[in-house]
Amino acid sequence: MAIVIGVVGPHDLVDQVAATCEEQPGLSALRLDYDHESQAPAIVEAHATSVEGWLFTGIVPYMLSRDADALTRPAAFVDYTGATLLSALVRLQHQGVDVTRLSIDTLSAADVTATFAEAGLPTEQLRTLPYRPEMTSKKAIAFHRRGPAHPVITCLSSVYEALRDDPHVLRLAPSTHSVRVALRQLLLTAEGQAQEDAQIALGLIEVENDEGLLREAAALGGTVAAFRGGTHLLVTTRGPLHDATVGFTGLPLLARLAGQNQVVRVGFGLGRSAAEAESLARRALARARRIGDVAAVLSLRADTDIVLESVPTGPAGEQNLSVIARRVGLSVPTLEKLLEARDAAGDEPLTTREIADRLAVQQRTARRMLHRLELAGLAERTGNLTSGSSGRPLTLYRLTL
Repeated sequence: MAIVIGVVGPHDLVDQVAATCEEQPGLSALRLDYDHESQAPAIVEAHATSVEGWLFTGIVPYMLSRDADALTRPAAFVDYTGATLLSALVRLQHQGVDVTRLSIDTLSAADVTATFAEAGLPTEQLRTLPYRPEMTSKKAIAFHRRGPAHPVITCLSSVYEALRDDPHVLRLAPSTHSVRVALRQLLLTAEGQAQEDAQIALGLIEVENDEGLLREAAALGGTVAAFRGGTHLLVTTRGPLHDATVGFTGLPLLARLAGQNQVVRVGFGLGRSAAEAESLARRALARARRIGDVAAVLSLRADTDIVLESVPTGPAGEQNLSVIARRVGLSVPTLEKLLEARDAAGDEPLTTREIADRLAVQQRTARRMLHRLELAGLAERTGNLTSGSSGRPLTLYRLTL
């Protein structure tokens, strides 16, 4: 079965990069082009389940997607420095352009200087606008038009389209070598994550009433069976367990089972084989027994144990916020503000923008918080609301913490 790589960028570059990717046996490319770099995060989110990795045609769509927390798969971008920039300089020289007087965006000043030094060219009259998170195509266009007229080298299709009627404007296109280097890096990262996610996770669960165990196992993408001595065995892999525990910081199923049982102890072992995972699960369960009646422990290789704390039983309003805060990686004051937002909304769901406004944070920060709560079973998505602008739709959440 072929590995699917999502290639994101402007139409012409996507086709070029995808064609190079598909030279690799056992790999297919999903071509996803945009009209403007700002569309990249929405494209990535819409196709996240269709690919094993992302390859961006440049650093800008990659950074926009990363900063929007849209990347849930391994990702890489094609670098335009070195041979790519040098090739552009040769083309401009053939056109009679003075390449010692250029206006260059996106590339770092250090990379530009290094390339010019290798070519034996001076750099005193170069103008560079390195990529920064706050950089936009409008700012790049204004940079190129400011000051003395310089021939332009841009990495952004939107900037090229705006300046294409000006003389001597060149958009960098990735070299085949640069694409192959980026693809090799991406495949190594994807393979490493796939091997890690495929690690066997075995859970030994001591519980009086096994009602709900099948549902919990299904949520973890695994199966459950009777073990020995009244203990139940839950079998899954590292990836689903990592997601369900919010990066191994908590175990929501423990709180749900504790609502029906006085004693719930869980020991998870993570190993490269079933035998290793079972041995580690036994160690984890033994430690959970020492902790108390409601406890969960994850044991890893190299004698590493992680205590997954539970939420005390009782009504949601009586839960210990400090415990929840440790589980989801948020502060107690932040959780208190979220509770205030939930109470003010009543039964109505809240948008990510409303949460961001109430907490005085950026929307991407609010999305990250809500994602953590969702993984912990403390928030649920109820749909999307069109924002009324060209931006992404706003996700609706109902807080259940």
